[in-house]
Amino acid sequence: MAGGVITPATSGKDYPGNLTRSVIITCVIAATGGLIFGYDLGISGGVISMNSFLKKFFPAIYEKQQSTKPSDNQYCTFNDQILTLFTSSLYLAALFSSLCASTITRVMGRRASMFFGGLLFAAGSLFNGFASKVWMLIVGRLLLGFGIGCANQSVPIYLSEVAPCRYRGALNQLFQLTITIGILVANLLNYFFAKVGGWGWRLSLGGAIVPAFIIMLGSCVLPETPNSLIERGHIDQAKNKLIKLRGVSNVDEEFNDLIAASEASKLVEHPWSNITKRKYRPQLTMAICIPMFQQLTGMNMIVFYAPVLFQTIGFKTEASLMSSLITGIVNSLATLVSIFTVDKVGRRTLYLEGSIQLFICQIVVAIAIGAKFGFGGNPGELPKLYAAFVVVVICIFVAGFAWSWGPLSWLVPSEIFPLEIRSAAQSITVSVNMIFTFVIAQVFTLLLCKLRFFMFLLFAVFIVIMAIFMYYLLPETKGIPIEEMVVVWKSHPVWKSYFDQSSASASLEMGNKDKDTC
Repeated sequence: MAGGVITPATSGKDYPGNLTRSVIITCVIAATGGLIFGYDLGISGGVISMNSFLKKFFPAIYEKQQSTKPSDNQYCTFNDQILTLFTSSLYLAALFSSLCASTITRVMGRRASMFFGGLLFAAGSLFNGFASKVWMLIVGRLLLGFGIGCANQSVPIYLSEVAPCRYRGALNQLFQLTITIGILVANLLNYFFAKVGGWGWRLSLGGAIVPAFIIMLGSCVLPETPNSLIERGHIDQAKNKLIKLRGVSNVDEEFNDLIAASEASKLVEHPWSNITKRKYRPQLTMAICIPMFQQLTGMNMIVFYAPVLFQTIGFKTEASLMSSLITGIVNSLATLVSIFTVDKVGRRTLYLEGSIQLFICQIVVAIAIGAKFGFGGNPGELPKLYAAFVVVVICIFVAGFAWSWGPLSWLVPSEIFPLEIRSAAQSITVSVNMIFTFVIAQVFTLLLCKLRFFMFLLFAVFIVIMAIFMYYLLPETKGIPIEEMVVVWKSHPVWKSYFDQSSASASLEMGNKDKDTC
């Protein structure tokens, strides 16, 4: 059991069921909730690099950019806290709304949170598209954030609850796939809208209304999850829905486990206070650390400000937009790798391989930029071959993130919590994610100005710490039914002390009696 591994063969049940067309269609529609998050991640950095946008809202930065000479410190060109607030304010709003969405998700169902998320995101896109003052941009960003918080809180839970356990990893990662598609579409639109003239930025920001309408429409046609229906007292409807999703009539074992989980959840009157109890401490640790570590990989540094970053290290404006478009394509394609492998090789393997890949890339980029410009040097214009090398290394970095820390950091927290605290726990995951996303977005240009290429080395150190943490503390959760997940924590060499020993022995004995597992 090296590194805390527990194999499904000693800890799971095999519920009857198939990968039905109903499940696939349902999960694909639900996963479109990731489009709004991805679109926003991709659009903001490209808009910031558009001269027409800077001239209208941040003329001082535009003038500074135009007057910068090769001898100046170009790393500091975009170092303006109001400008970064345009990007980062969204994530404070998402933090707040994700906490509120927990109650909506539990009381009104998962679909309601999705619908409200799309509605708020649509309102924010209109504010930004028609903005004439900086305050309108900020209000629009806050509305976008409220929408993202609702969607990110509910969609991963929905996917984990609908998917059969043996396919849960792949289907849940459709959410990350649509995030990457949203980023790619945003980068593509930025590239073309930058050529439109003085109002291309309006098209980019206002275009967010399209993914908003997609999630709103999707939430209206989706069925509610059996878990949510049982939680709200619709027992017969829940069983019929489970039969349709699994494609078999013999769903009694899974259905009875869902009923038992629901009954247990009713004993928990205050999920927010109960989540801090000792028996939930292992899962809570992961719900906090995994989204925090996801941001400390440095990926969002590249996604937010890819055009700004490329421009700063020597690319021309159009070349920087093209480079971020290329990384967007790599991000989407690499996510497919995770979808097809996560339920075969497991979560831990992908996390650890991805961490090694990210670490090497951060080091290589730091050396490449440092070697070109020297210690304390200022970037000029990179030669084409050198620039291509930097783009290739960053693409390898993006690929590593896209099949490891990107999708898994939404999957694992959504599947490890019992029903009674699942909504509250997912809100914590989203909130921590948004806190660190805000911090990274807000301080990126300052770090770039002060640390220069050493910024990549800083994130490399974080990645080493993350890899060690995951190796020793994350149990393998592939193939474990979502309502049986507690057994992997009770069997983990580090976390088992947080559970009653007699209860742990009983659970393990029950698991060993099962002949088949997921």
